[in-house]
Amino acid sequence: MSNIKDILESVKGGTLSVDEALLSIKEKPFEDLGYAVVDLHRRCRQGVTEVVYGASKTPEQIVGIVNSLLKNGEKTILITRLSKEKAEIVKRSISFTYYEGAKIAIVGSLPEKDGNGRVVVATGGTSDIDVAEEAALTLEALGNEVVRIYDVGVSGLHRLLSRLDDIMSASVIVAVAGMEGALASVIGGLADCPVIAVPTSVGYGTCFNGLSALLSMLNSCASGVSVVNIDNGFGAGYQASMINHVRIKG
Repeated sequence: MSNIKDILESVKGGTLSVDEALLSIKEKPFEDLGYAVVDLHRRCRQGVTEVVYGASKTPEQIVGIVNSLLKNGEKTILITRLSKEKAEIVKRSISFTYYEGAKIAIVGSLPEKDGNGRVVVATGGTSDIDVAEEAALTLEALGNEVVRIYDVGVSGLHRLLSRLDDIMSASVIVAVAGMEGALASVIGGLADCPVIAVPTSVGYGTCFNGLSALLSMLNSCASGVSVVNIDNGFGAGYQASMINHVRIKG
């Protein structure tokens, strides 16, 4: 049991003794595997289990890290940037659901949706969907209700305007776009919630692999728009989840 709140609730409910709770809290906050030091108290501190970045890790390293987290009571584990080739090897040892376009694997079941509201994930075009799905699946793995609005870029603005109800009722919006990256500014001018812009590397020569969209989004005239790195759907989804889970402290 790695969540201190759960431990305290179990003591309150009488299913765990004070001594058992003390032992659980005292357990070491990490496990040293030699190639990785797995943070077992990440959820206690941040509310979210350590996420496994799959790129540049071997399948064996991924299996070891995931098994460490499972052994210590984690129910939902997110693996990002996992190639199809690595996924096929990892799946021989661990059961998970794999999303090839987003390069994401989710170990275990999705958690209960406990955010403050709905998070909209919108894309400028179909070519941006893989990055958007990385954001959307991250959000779902972190307990958020997600509304997908895909292919609503500024070259056909009526498509976005037909979804104004979703835009205006969102708690947070993730706007994913390549080319000139104008979608984030348009949505930022329509919504009364935080907008997280994700520039993608989609576009022709002078898009410079997403740099033009990044600079456009950084220079947005719409208030309330923040920007993550190029193609960083995970970072946007994680940040949006944090916003959607903010509790008013009294």
